[in-house]
Amino acid sequence: MEFDGKSVIVTGGSLGMGRACAERFARAGARVLIVSNDKDSVEKAVMEIGGKTTGFVGDVRNSGHMCSAVDEAVVRNGGVDILTCCAGIQRYGTVVNTPEDVWDDVLDINLKGVYLAAKFVIPEMKKRGGGAIVAISSIQSYASQANVAAYTASKGAINALVRAMALDHAADNITVNAVCPASIDTPMLRWAADLFKGDMTQDEMIAQWGKGHPIGRVGKQEEVADLVAFLASDKARFITGADMKIDGGTMAKLGIALPE
Repeated sequence: MEFDGKSVIVTGGSLGMGRACAERFARAGARVLIVSNDKDSVEKAVMEIGGKTTGFVGDVRNSGHMCSAVDEAVVRNGGVDILTCCAGIQRYGTVVNTPEDVWDDVLDINLKGVYLAAKFVIPEMKKRGGGAIVAISSIQSYASQANVAAYTASKGAINALVRAMALDHAADNITVNAVCPASIDTPMLRWAADLFKGDMTQDEMIAQWGKGHPIGRVGKQEEVADLVAFLASDKARFITGADMKIDGGTMAKLGIALPE
């Protein structure tokens, strides 16, 4: 029960990696507030996770919603000790063919969502004597696929923002880190698999992507949640401003192979 008595906010916590993080913290005794704009998935997650988990329906792009979500955590759970920012979307396109409204949506949800959550959480963490913030980024903050200009820009900016917040709030005993996954089996990855699978099944497409990782498979949501939990724990108090890869060895591999 390493998080017994801790108050945790997970944005994007009703699906995917966010849902896995909410479950991981709840199993370890935390009081978890899930924040998402999808009412049905919030209610489903709260019911299935159980324990001390509650939900807040709100948009991470909306300052008023995020302020109210943090207020809800303070009222229900006594404050905020841990913030995990998992809300995110993926859209495809170059800078030429990405519509401006799509660009704005990706940057607002993926990046502004982290800014707004931290903006209202940090003052509450300071009242508690410190805390931990973990943001979900991507290995595409280091190297990009083609045709993902907005997504890659948002993830690179998350890493930069994490470094800035880590410096600004180190004296407040607040750690700030990013987790950078490769392909993880989430509803978002399966949405992408449906776009590109052609004559393959969804599972076949995901298995094909898995072969691009040296370990030979895509990652599991629970594996990401374990890393997030470690960075939010007392075991990681000397880690801040870091961006931690969880990628099955993907970023260790050069695309140019030696001749056989």
